[in-house]
Amino acid sequence: MSAPWPPSGRIELPDTDEPYWAPEETMDPEQRRGVVFDKLREQVRYCWERSPFYRELWSDAGVFPETLRTLDDLRHFPFVKKEQIRADQVAHPPFGSNICCPPEAIAHIHGTSGTTGRPTAFAISRDDWLRIAAAHARIMWSFGIRRTDTVFIGSFFSLYLGSWGALIGTEALGARAFPFGAGVPGQTERALEYIDLIRPTAFYGTPSYALHLAKVATKHGVDPKDFGFKIMFFSGEPGAGIPATKKRIEDVFGAICIDSGSMAEMTPWMTNSECSHRTGMHLWEDLVYTEIVDRETGEPVEGDGEGVPVYTHLERTSQPMIRLYSGDLTRVASDPCPCGRTYRRLPDGIYGRVDDMLIIRGVNVYPNAVENALASVPGVGSEYRIVIERPGELDVFRLEIESTEASVADAVRDRVKAAAGVGPDVVVHPPDTLETTEFKSRRVDDRRNAVASTPTH
Repeated sequence: MSAPWPPSGRIELPDTDEPYWAPEETMDPEQRRGVVFDKLREQVRYCWERSPFYRELWSDAGVFPETLRTLDDLRHFPFVKKEQIRADQVAHPPFGSNICCPPEAIAHIHGTSGTTGRPTAFAISRDDWLRIAAAHARIMWSFGIRRTDTVFIGSFFSLYLGSWGALIGTEALGARAFPFGAGVPGQTERALEYIDLIRPTAFYGTPSYALHLAKVATKHGVDPKDFGFKIMFFSGEPGAGIPATKKRIEDVFGAICIDSGSMAEMTPWMTNSECSHRTGMHLWEDLVYTEIVDRETGEPVEGDGEGVPVYTHLERTSQPMIRLYSGDLTRVASDPCPCGRTYRRLPDGIYGRVDDMLIIRGVNVYPNAVENALASVPGVGSEYRIVIERPGELDVFRLEIESTEASVADAVRDRVKAAAGVGPDVVVHPPDTLETTEFKSRRVDDRRNAVASTPTH
């Protein structure tokens, strides 16, 4: 090893005008693979020694730490899927047999909400918490956050890890944290007062909440551009990676829109993140190593192409994930980014899920394609609902939108048909009719199998 493992999490801030935080960011990709492999080898050995979960999983698959002779050998190790983690936690409560640190080392407990199936608990050690903060600070630096900034965090502070990651990254970077929160009745109206008072320069939340904040501001006669946000960064939903939604946010607020986020289990989740040039999310692979695998065969995609991200921690000592299968769909590219970083990128963000693709009248439809088409039609609000029913032998695809102009229905139908391959029946509601959200949007209601309100993300 050329450096101690795991790293300490200690931070040395660059000079304010320095564009890069660490030399790994601009390394020749082949040279960086050596850095990644050194970390991976130590991470795998650590998991083998400390985790009964991995010892059993890998032994059953016939792989061992010695199997890992090169970075490419990682493909021989089995995937880990969410249902395995849940089942292991049922058998070994509360954190499963994958917990690799003693109970007294745990600093934070987070988890899933448990709205579908058994919740999953995340245990994060004090040392890991510091490393997560350092990783997020480094990545926030790449999209322009500096010590002089004040970051408005408009998201729930609860089991949800997104808001906590933004908070500790802000603190580690030395900027001012404004953890405003979200979700309390009347809180968005109060946010208008506090934003005017504090004048934050950066915003974190979900794209849905940002557009909701803009709608409330407009109702109160406030132009969202007057907030003074320079940088808005997002996770929890794919909206910031959808071109038309990104443009809408940037036009409404006059700020740059940064897409970020992977999975809560993979925190630091910001290791998928755009830089200030916004050419797609960089894969910060010296922190979390990411493979893109073929959705059918599970084999790594060679070079550029579409597939499913599979994530592996490189610096985790409490609840490490080795080859966690995301189930998301994306496209990876290795062409240069103007920022000079040599990481591969996801130029289209995360644009779907293997299990969330809708088949409507035999056509594969991704909800994100519908959103992108909708956001490109002038006069259409940001809230919408996709409803699919089968009253007879054929699917009925209904798209409910908000607008003051009933005439937009034809334009919406044509744009969605061009983008998704099937045209919907468009129902135009007056503004503020559809339920809004201050957290993750739930906009797909597939009633064909008597399953309502199926979330897209």
